[in-house]
Amino acid sequence: MSDYAEDLKEEERFENRPVTMNRQNNLLKIEEHMYILDDVKKPNVFRNMFPYEEVPKIPFNDRIVPHDMPERIWITDTTFRDGQQSRAPYSTEQIVTIYDYLHRLGGPNGMIRASEFFLYSKKDRDAVVKCMERGYDFPEVTSWIRASKEDFKLVKALGMKETGILVSCSDYHIFLKLKMTRREAMEHYLSVVKQCLDEGIAVRCHLEDITRADIYGYVVPFCLELMKLQEQYGIPVKIRACDTMGYGVNYPGAVIPRSVQGIIYALHTHAGVPHENIEWHGHNDFYKAVVNSTTAWIYGCCGVNASLFGIGERTGNTPLEAMVFEYAQLKGDLNGMDTTVITELAEYYEKEIGYQIPPRTPFVGKNFNVTRAGVHADGLLKNEEIYNIFDTEKFLKRPVRCAVSNTSGLAGIAHWMNSYYKLPDSKKVDKNSELVKTVKQWVDAQYEDGRVTVLTDEELSVVIEETDEKLGTGFHFKEMREAR
Repeated sequence: MSDYAEDLKEEERFENRPVTMNRQNNLLKIEEHMYILDDVKKPNVFRNMFPYEEVPKIPFNDRIVPHDMPERIWITDTTFRDGQQSRAPYSTEQIVTIYDYLHRLGGPNGMIRASEFFLYSKKDRDAVVKCMERGYDFPEVTSWIRASKEDFKLVKALGMKETGILVSCSDYHIFLKLKMTRREAMEHYLSVVKQCLDEGIAVRCHLEDITRADIYGYVVPFCLELMKLQEQYGIPVKIRACDTMGYGVNYPGAVIPRSVQGIIYALHTHAGVPHENIEWHGHNDFYKAVVNSTTAWIYGCCGVNASLFGIGERTGNTPLEAMVFEYAQLKGDLNGMDTTVITELAEYYEKEIGYQIPPRTPFVGKNFNVTRAGVHADGLLKNEEIYNIFDTEKFLKRPVRCAVSNTSGLAGIAHWMNSYYKLPDSKKVDKNSELVKTVKQWVDAQYEDGRVTVLTDEELSVVIEETDEKLGTGFHFKEMREAR
């Protein structure tokens, strides 16, 4: 066919597209053309963006995607699935306890919508049964399987209402790992999806490695087929966009497949996936897990998949606790979530599971709202809003604290006393008091003798209580501590 004939054919296709009203912006639009599977002979690994011997590149084409945040957005949990791929497996009892915490954290409105489980070991299957016996509406207990009919038998045996299925979508996986063509992979995936739907089980398709996939040559055509199945069966087929290697970026005008907003736009606008059926699953290889998850929300994704404290494969997943506070900042409220449970979970992980949370981890690390600088401590004494991100005592049961070292000064020591002993405003210690000056002399002597570490709470409380009794200042700190 000549180029002229091709042009005429394209014009004819364009002319036949219906003109309809876009009810979101009240402007007329022409329906996009259908995207057909590009069954390439050789894998497209986007070598121009991902040259393995160089740092990956972020090219731009300045195609801007409009904001499209759904009215309702939520969190889903992968603590027991992806979170178990990078640490010693949880015991059945630990899983059930954490699941109870997640139920409380998500609140009465089910902000933590679902939690996914492995089914391969007896321990995991026992945990699934016990969590289902809790009878909670949220988080819904869901599973994860490979695109295997043998794996599906486990889902059916446990009576699961929904399961995730691994449907790797980049040519890295399709050609180099599965040794299939795109058409072979699509047909294989669709056969397993149909088997689930035949049994009345909702499907969540995990599009692994979507940020290295051919979005319009494979992902959109595949999702169009999935949406046909959803319509045919009347059973939800969800799409989880998995940024498996953390390549996603949120920069306006970045090209796909690295553009998070471009991927979400393609799934919703061109593949016809409803907002409520789109979910983002991020990894933190390039420090972008949180911002990419938030971006997915803003551009049309209802669900963000996360794990507690970001525990997950390699650099980890999007931290679930981070998305709790991202939600509050975007929506202006917590929609019933109990954020104090986050601190309880952190304590449970450290005391009962033995997992040490890095001390500077936001919201949960032991030092996340602790200041060491004397000038900061002086500001905290005057008004804690100056150096605290929000009322951490209200939301996390974590009052702002000052660690005492050679740089803390009088203000730091006074603030430590006031917060450690929870003194009311009427009884707060002044930084210029004799008690504080005497304790500072002791602190200075420690560092003059060569100490380099921060003073512990135990050390400080002993010295402060002894100094209080010696000077007769009447605070009775020892009695306060013992009475707690």
